Amino acid sequence: MKFGIIGNLAKESLYEIVFNLTNQLECEKIQFFLQKEIADEIEKRFSKKIEQKLNLPELLASSDIIVSFGGDGTILSTARLVGHREIPILGVNLGKLGFLAEVSPEEIFGFIKKVCNDEYRIEERMALEASVKGNDEKYFALNDIVIDRAGSTRVVDIETYINDEYLITYTADGLIISTPTGSTAYSLAAGGPIVTPSSHVITLTPICPHTLTARSIVIPDDSIIKIKIEFHEKDILITADGQIEHKIKPPLEVIVKKADYKVKLVKRLEVSYFDVLRSKLMWGMDLRIEKTKTGNENANL
Repeated sequence: MKFGIIGNLAKESLYEIVFNLTNQLECEKIQFFLQKEIADEIEKRFSKKIEQKLNLPELLASSDIIVSFGGDGTILSTARLVGHREIPILGVNLGKLGFLAEVSPEEIFGFIKKVCNDEYRIEERMALEASVKGNDEKYFALNDIVIDRAGSTRVVDIETYINDEYLITYTADGLIISTPTGSTAYSLAAGGPIVTPSSHVITLTPICPHTLTARSIVIPDDSIIKIKIEFHEKDILITADGQIEHKIKPPLEVIVKKADYKVKLVKRLEVSYFDVLRSKLMWGMDLRIEKTKTGNENANL
């Protein structure tokens, strides 16, 4: 098993954590490759020569599993980086919520040893593909494709079709087209439902709709979604996973559908999706009690 290690270069904690991990991997004779930029910084900071450093294309071609250090945004960008290669991704949380990350920095070495012993599972997640009529570029997303008003103060009329059948014209700030993975991201914040990752569906959630009866809708994942915007005074913004952006002047037509590849995430055997939901969303926790405890602690300072 060969592990490719990449990460968010802006995270200050990244370099010491990866430095310690590489020492542990070498002691256990576990094969790994390190993103060149991380290796160069470790060499500079810790005076250690890294022989296993590779540029990203070489690292992807040489690795069986990608270990991605960062927050959820780093894992989203890693998913696009891996793309059709479908290399499994193991997320290590250096961020805050870390909904997609599987382990903490303290847990990563122990879990890598479990992976080497085949004590893990792979979850396949659906991705989305978006294209704009008249533009050859395609946009891929693990979480969501968002079409919105690009900073304008005026709402947008968003004609929405499912398999060429007219659904609705959302008059709203925008529209979120979400995978089950993305249902706990922007879509949830906009009032969309939580959808388990194994569900074969796509969710459409309007952003601040002008009509309160215009709500989220869940459709089969083999649907072809067509979005038409005939007029708006300013550009329309198309965003993939909150990271890849494209501005375009109406009229425009956007096609969104399931991508022809899966994103594979490395998961622990003993932790389920519902365990993650309870933990990250603090289900079952009485926040009033927690707030009282915090208040009492502060009072004693």
